[in-house]
Amino acid sequence: MLWCRRSNLENGKRILSSKLDLVSAHSWHLVKRLARDYVRPQRWRILGALLFMAVFSTTVAGLAYLMKPVVDIAIGGSDVTALYWVALAVVVVFFIRGWAAFAQATMMNYAGQSIVVALQNQLFAHIVRADMAFFARRSPGSLTSRFTLDANLMRGAVSSTLTSIGRDSLSVVWLTGLMFYQDWLLACIASLTLPLAVLPISRIGKRMRKVSHTTQQDVGQLAVLLDEAFQGIRQVKAHSMEDYEESRVRNVLNRLFRLVTKAERTRSYANPALDGLAGIAIAVVMVYGGQRVIHGHSTPGDFFSFITAAMLSYEPLKRLSSLNAGLQEGLAAAERVFAILDSKPVVVDNPGAKPLAIAGGAVTLSDVTFTYDGETKALERFDLSIPAGSNVALVGASGAGKTTVFNLILRFFDPDSGRILIDGQDLRQMTLASLRASIALVSQDSMLFDDTVRENILYGRPHATQAELEAAATAAHAATFIRQLPQGYDTPVGPRGVRLSGGQRQRVLIARAMLRDAPILLLDEATSSLDNESERMVQAALAQLKQGRTTVVIAHRLSTVVAADCIYVMEHGRIVERGRHVELIARGGVYARLYAQQFVEEGGETAPVREAIG
Repeated sequence: MLWCRRSNLENGKRILSSKLDLVSAHSWHLVKRLARDYVRPQRWRILGALLFMAVFSTTVAGLAYLMKPVVDIAIGGSDVTALYWVALAVVVVFFIRGWAAFAQATMMNYAGQSIVVALQNQLFAHIVRADMAFFARRSPGSLTSRFTLDANLMRGAVSSTLTSIGRDSLSVVWLTGLMFYQDWLLACIASLTLPLAVLPISRIGKRMRKVSHTTQQDVGQLAVLLDEAFQGIRQVKAHSMEDYEESRVRNVLNRLFRLVTKAERTRSYANPALDGLAGIAIAVVMVYGGQRVIHGHSTPGDFFSFITAAMLSYEPLKRLSSLNAGLQEGLAAAERVFAILDSKPVVVDNPGAKPLAIAGGAVTLSDVTFTYDGETKALERFDLSIPAGSNVALVGASGAGKTTVFNLILRFFDPDSGRILIDGQDLRQMTLASLRASIALVSQDSMLFDDTVRENILYGRPHATQAELEAAATAAHAATFIRQLPQGYDTPVGPRGVRLSGGQRQRVLIARAMLRDAPILLLDEATSSLDNESERMVQAALAQLKQGRTTVVIAHRLSTVVAADCIYVMEHGRIVERGRHVELIARGGVYARLYAQQFVEEGGETAPVREAIG
């Protein structure tokens, strides 16, 4: 029994040791990556800062050394002229010290900010090119926190580490050298307490990394909650959910409060240990050094200079002791940022991919099966053939798989099995850029960017001329209201286009699609949230947009797709019916039931048969 307990204890020790080794190796890998990718491009500026740090550190030791002649001259009182020269030397040293501190701070700040900008540029470039599966797994708030808090924590870790290495370490080295120069035995006695500080400092660093990791997770969650509350403020107020949202944010803020205070408390643990050890060291130096002065073995100037050097070394030592805690915070942030940078998109251009060549715009989905989570099938053995230039509609209850079809045509995702073809060309063998340049999407969310009307329309084709821009706006029935805006095309639309009405936003989106002039048009509930007047204007714009294009429409309002060349009815990832409106009504199946249900929901009036987005 005892042997088993010993064996388990030894196994536990080995496992703990291996974990510590792994953490150490991982930390070292993070440090090397930071140095190679972000610090190295700023190496000359950093070397210059280190040079000025060395000058600064030398002046610190110089000030301690100058205390010897000051005290000896003051006590001896024999040479006033020498005292003036010493005072002048102190002024010069302080002058050099000040300019050295300014130069090193300026250069390190520039290097640190350059590191943050380079990191944020790389991070955004990576994220914006990620596939849609990446965004499905991560919230916008958590991604935003990587740009702000994590990037700045990494900058702080780099700056504090280099500053401590260049300034504080050299200050300690110079001051310790001065102490040994003045009295090697006394310096040895004063240094005996330093090894005792290593253990608590090491433990503090490990705790800080764990606390920092949890803190940043909660910061990301807070960003998510704030984004949801602010973006959905209309829903919050409409449902009187202010108290609920306040409680959710309060809970996260309280957790953050506890974590931040714990982090500060953990970081401050080093102060009692170092203060106690410093007090012991100074007391020993005072007793031993004072006795040497009393017995005539040393001058008061030597003793005072030694005490000054010892006390001046205390502050840089404290900063060095907190270096590990700050470094661990930065490494925890680097770990999170690098986890994003190391993620690989699944949907990419395959080797040898060719540009898509559009002949007519025929779209075919052949035996396609797809799941978002690897379990529930959004499409199962799905077949769909859309002739070039045709106008088809996908209808069905929510969750039938209609939006999934659009996601696959745009190649936001790749199917688990089966093929998707445009004019007989497999999308996996075509470049993503050429595929998406061939498709225009108008969706129900009316997403506009916080920019001008002009820039939002030009998003469809950034290098279009003013004439092409205005022609697109006119074709989208948007030119009239745009001219009535305070600044015309240069009027800011606000976040998500809040300064425009729903119908105006949709017509700007249609103008964007007009300007894009793509041969394939995807319309996702483009009039679902509009009033009758706005819907009529948008439908007129869409009718013009559809001309000469292969158009695929998703619509819940079946009255808007009665003129489609073919209507596909979907249920549970499969097509259960297909045909024109009149044929499907006569068949009396799923479509007829859905249409009758909407007839009742619209108040019993005959559902209008109008040329619409279908």
